[in-house]
Amino acid sequence: MVRAADRAERPARTSVWLESRAPRGGGARGGQPSSLDRDRITEVTVRLLDAEGLAKFSMRRLAAELNVTAMSVYWYVDTKDDLLELALDAVYGELELPDLGPDSGPGPGPGPGPGPGSGTGSGPGSGEDWRDQLRAIASGYRALLVRHPWASPLAGTFLNIGPRSVAFSRTVQRVIRRTGLPTHRLTGAISAVFQFVYGFGTIEGHFTLRSADAGMSPDEYFQQALSTLREAPELGEVLEESKEIMRARGGSTVEEMYERDFNFALDLVIAGIEAMVLRGER
Repeated sequence: MVRAADRAERPARTSVWLESRAPRGGGARGGQPSSLDRDRITEVTVRLLDAEGLAKFSMRRLAAELNVTAMSVYWYVDTKDDLLELALDAVYGELELPDLGPDSGPGPGPGPGPGPGSGTGSGPGSGEDWRDQLRAIASGYRALLVRHPWASPLAGTFLNIGPRSVAFSRTVQRVIRRTGLPTHRLTGAISAVFQFVYGFGTIEGHFTLRSADAGMSPDEYFQQALSTLREAPELGEVLEESKEIMRARGGSTVEEMYERDFNFALDLVIAGIEAMVLRGER
């Protein structure tokens, strides 16, 4: 049993980014391979996670891929969780974030110009509307979750205070501020947008991964799933009720269907933010 005194002496680890023990770059240390550093280890970790998934990842497997001993990796990180946290932050670096400049407050207020929250100025050199910026960030985040299915289960596991994660969070906050919503409503708006994107991207990523594991394209897997459902008599009524919706949905491929659904759902969320601003939500 862990005593309170033990916890005080050995407080729980919070984040690899708050640890100063391991080197974050540079060359060899204490006889370690000159080609090995934290950046290299993180790069290979991401590659392994993409190829083999989270369940199969281990320090031993990583060391084999790096052609070093497992102990060599521990010169640079303390635990497997440290590596996963580094990998998660690394993929956040793939997001293309808008350059908001030094200041990105709300757009012009009431008067001859655009109304509250229409915000067409987001800092020097940027004339993008907040809606377009939000769509771009949301689409990029969705693509990241599909490209790296292992990232979604890790997203709520760590503090996410690495430099790339912080840049993402800060940009989202600054764009949402430009909507014109009062400050105490901003976190709700962020949750509405990005919890939706998280859920959509996670499900899409799992479907894509499941298709690949079955040796099929997403379209082939989708058609096989429909065929299986048609063979189940107890699901006949549900399928019949869904026919009209599926026909109206449009899109001849799984990718097109996902794209249409995502864009419309995101438009609904943005319209909700606009409606709240117009009614003077306080």
